Amino acid sequence: MTLYQDLVGEFSGLIEQGVLKPGEKLPSVRALCISRRLSQSTVLQAYHHLEDRGLIEARPRSGYLVGAWWKQLPREPAGARAPRAATAVDVADLVFDVLEATRQRRMVPLGSAFPSPLLFPLPRLAQLLGQVARRLDPWATVTDLPPGSWELRRQIARRYLLAGAQVKVEEIVITSGAMEALNLCLQAVTEPGDIVAVDSPTFYGALQALQRRGLKALEIPSDPRDGVKLDQLERMLERHPVRACWFMNSFQNPLGGCMPEAQRQRLVTLLAARGIPLIEDDVYSELYFGREPPRPAKAYDRAGLVLHCGSFAKCLAPGYRVGWAAPGRYADAVARLKFTASISTNVPAQEAIARYLGEGGFEHHLRRLRQALQAQQNRMLQAIGQHFPAGTRVSRPRGGYFLWLELPATVDALELHRQAAERDISIAPGPMFSSRGQFGHCIRLNSGHPWSGEIEAAIRSLGRLAAAMA
Repeated sequence: MTLYQDLVGEFSGLIEQGVLKPGEKLPSVRALCISRRLSQSTVLQAYHHLEDRGLIEARPRSGYLVGAWWKQLPREPAGARAPRAATAVDVADLVFDVLEATRQRRMVPLGSAFPSPLLFPLPRLAQLLGQVARRLDPWATVTDLPPGSWELRRQIARRYLLAGAQVKVEEIVITSGAMEALNLCLQAVTEPGDIVAVDSPTFYGALQALQRRGLKALEIPSDPRDGVKLDQLERMLERHPVRACWFMNSFQNPLGGCMPEAQRQRLVTLLAARGIPLIEDDVYSELYFGREPPRPAKAYDRAGLVLHCGSFAKCLAPGYRVGWAAPGRYADAVARLKFTASISTNVPAQEAIARYLGEGGFEHHLRRLRQALQAQQNRMLQAIGQHFPAGTRVSRPRGGYFLWLELPATVDALELHRQAAERDISIAPGPMFSSRGQFGHCIRLNSGHPWSGEIEAAIRSLGRLAAAMA
């Protein structure tokens, strides 16, 4: 990281933690230059970046102050309650109804599960895809059958090293997106009728996968900041014959929670002692806002029971449908299931992404992407604080691009979804994130699109609709 990025990370953390309060004056540029031995251009660059994100504001003859809008932020959500039993899953109709609304180009995509495609280096990937397609070795269509391109798997193994995990190239299986990886891993470790523990609220794709396979969901309450509550998980494991766990430990969809490192170690130990596989859905881990990336639970796996799944869709190449699984002791089973499910993942797409990773520009792209996502999240938090009714709570994720809103109890999220759709605004209502239809007064919003007058107007309109119900 550069010196100015270090300074940005330090001051943004102090502001978000409340150490520096709204309206409080920051050290002068001159004072920071002297105390930190930094150039004036470095300090100004950092302050300008914090100003662009809305964290600070410049006042004539007063210098830089912490942005006053932080005073208006609602409290964070309270989280879910533990269930008494596992439940069958039936969310398909609701999920497809919501997803259909997000596909319409006229809609403001606050309910979408994807960030803006404009944030990604698609022109460069297209150039590489063309080069690869023209020079593709015909035998690659055979040699790159499961487990997939050797060079791409080698590049992924290098990314694991950076994240503190040692994963062999031979363990990695390339898949058609993360959802195929997750479904294959689920198939490898369960039989119909089994119980699978999931975080609550949980990603609706996990619920759809469980429903399709005839599995029961045991919802484990998740904290908006720290992820799955391990004390409650441990109690549930004592009461129920859980066959596998499916958790998203980094910037969980929809809450945004990120499990601390010590908790990840405890999770792996807890499950390994019982021989329970962990399917780790880790598609957002590259989108962290702090200085250090979250280390995957896979890094602490010594028994081969963590089936780690990732994708390039959220961090590099949306639409290319290239993901992977590192399934530990289940690698051979997942590779065979991949072959029988779809034979192979798009070979030119694999090679294009491998070449992009080999060029060395991925980290630069990721820094810009993280900065954009954090700035967009701050703008949306500011607008929510201004326009939503009293009693609203909102999450404060430290990465990713989802915000979870807990609205006043009288607000019906499904009705709010219907009324918003009539105004060409898509949202994701809370019940689609629960097998038990919980979170009837909660919604998930997507902050992954560049801030615009259209998005601000949509937030204002949603706030008015929610206020009318409240």
